[in-house]
Amino acid sequence: AATAPGKKITARLKRTLPVRGPQAPTLSELMRWYCLNTNTHGCRRIVVSRGRLRRLLWILLTLSAVGLILWQCAELLMNYYSASVSVTVQFQKLPFPAVTICNINPYKYSAMKEYLSELDKETKKALETFYGFSEGKSKVRRSVDEWNSTGSNFFQQIPLLKVEDFSRTATDLRSGQKRKIEGSVFHKDSSIVNSGDSNDIIGFQLCDANNSSECALYTFSSGVNAIQEWYKLHYMNIMAQIPLETKEKLSYSADDLLLTCFFDGLSCDKRHFTRFHHPLHGNCYTFNSGENGTILSTSTGGSEYGLQVVLYIDEADYNPFLVTSSGAKIIVHDQNEYPFIEDIGTEIETAAATSIGMHFTRSRKLSKPYSDCTETGADIPVENLYNKSYSLQICLHSCFQKAMVDSCGCAQYAQPLPTGAEYCNYKKNPNWMYCYYRLHEKFVKEQLGCQQICKDACSFKEWALTTSIAQWPSTVSEDWMLRVLSWDKGQKLNKKLNKTDLANLMVFYKDLNERFISENPANTLVILLSNFGGQLGLWMSCSVVCVIEIVEVFFIDSLSIVMRRQWQRAKKWWNNRKRGGSGKAPQASDVERQGHDNPVCIDEDLPTFTTALRLPLPQDSPLPRTPPPNYSTLRLETAFTEQLPDTLELGQH
Repeated sequence: AATAPGKKITARLKRTLPVRGPQAPTLSELMRWYCLNTNTHGCRRIVVSRGRLRRLLWILLTLSAVGLILWQCAELLMNYYSASVSVTVQFQKLPFPAVTICNINPYKYSAMKEYLSELDKETKKALETFYGFSEGKSKVRRSVDEWNSTGSNFFQQIPLLKVEDFSRTATDLRSGQKRKIEGSVFHKDSSIVNSGDSNDIIGFQLCDANNSSECALYTFSSGVNAIQEWYKLHYMNIMAQIPLETKEKLSYSADDLLLTCFFDGLSCDKRHFTRFHHPLHGNCYTFNSGENGTILSTSTGGSEYGLQVVLYIDEADYNPFLVTSSGAKIIVHDQNEYPFIEDIGTEIETAAATSIGMHFTRSRKLSKPYSDCTETGADIPVENLYNKSYSLQICLHSCFQKAMVDSCGCAQYAQPLPTGAEYCNYKKNPNWMYCYYRLHEKFVKEQLGCQQICKDACSFKEWALTTSIAQWPSTVSEDWMLRVLSWDKGQKLNKKLNKTDLANLMVFYKDLNERFISENPANTLVILLSNFGGQLGLWMSCSVVCVIEIVEVFFIDSLSIVMRRQWQRAKKWWNNRKRGGSGKAPQASDVERQGHDNPVCIDEDLPTFTTALRLPLPQDSPLPRTPPPNYSTLRLETAFTEQLPDTLELGQH
């Protein structure tokens, strides 16, 4: 069947006409087509402008606009991940926080003497040797031989030392013998100030039980600090071996600590307090702990409507080597938080009335991607050992305790026990002291990884405290007040009260304004897209459709052209290889196709007159020209064979 003329012309157009738009065979043709057809005016002006100077100016302006768009969009993205802080203040009835109270002296010294007798004896010997103190021969009970014999051997291994002039020689303050110092020297204070000879410093040496050459000498700026640190080291060894039930009996009961109690103008007693045992502070008591499901609240601010307690400190029964100050420690916290008395506790002075005014603030931070906080701590790879809501301190202490168990084989006494672990003591773990000090050194220098793992909590409550102190009781009321308190508690105390044994504490809301501090996103997704559109319209007169067009042309179409060219080259190489192997001459069909003679071109529209005029002529045929006129037709004599008579007459004249 004969091919229709229209199809022949269409096929010829495909083979000869250059391709425009996404089907262009080269990137340069695609870019030219884009510049002529895009809505961004700058690109079009680059192509249609006449003169090199004008075209160069349009290129610079377009590139500058693109650079400004990229810069502004980057700023918008950075601002998108920022947060604004809002503060809301509202007046309402506030829940009263939990108030935990501890005596600074953790255990009654009179009850602890049988366990600490050998340690106290060694401490007094050191004081007598180094400072010349002499208390005479004190009678010390030795009813617990197990503690004494084991402790004596251990004191010989880790005695107090006097180092002379930073040399490698030290004197044992217990025996007076000199020993050589090996290993590193760690100064626990910034400066060296000594009570005795300025060339002498005091400290103690810890060595690795498995390798005696691995030692570290810890020195202090004064003998007081050195003796206290050395005493606490052995004290923790002893306390780690005493059962919890025994330690609770050795500490203060609620009846011992609390003399009077008032809350919100009403009387309260020990039933409103919950006891928990702290390793370093003994029995502590928490008011309004919420364990019974009820949390007290207050509807009026002021000292008369808060918590008022009178505490019995009993300074005469303090351990003289363990604590050097008298009074109590308190901490205000949420019912779900663990009271870190040793870290953020507030000390209460004896013979004084301490008033603590509170301002309540709730804070809420945005989590990722705005900040690196955690909601519940579930995403932190550290086990919570405190059975309380997550906080940064809980994470840090739990992380260190886990590292302590993994490295030293036992747990540090001041923190909760992990599952399956036991507290360190020199009977079962003779190497734990050296291991603990080296591990704590890494923790302080942030080499243990805990500071990098632990994160702040996103939500937390805070009570800002304002403390004021007044003399209590006053001189005029001291006599009768002490008499009345002695009468009320005389049967339990069995002695006359002294004002230095008492402390008056008041904890109250200064006002009932609850402050809520929250972070909110500075930009939402709608605002971000609107800002993007504004920047594109301002600098490039472009819209979202224009952005889609840019993605299509510069990524999809450009990639398609590059892949097509690579495919054609590979195909040509393969055809040439086949011809080389068969020895056949190249066929006309093997010539690389040009223009619309392309498999992707499937346009079957009939050609128009305009497109037909653009067809190039064959090179072998001469150029078509308009036929010249037949000038013989212009001759009058040929056209008119007979001349009129009147014209002849005129011609004769």
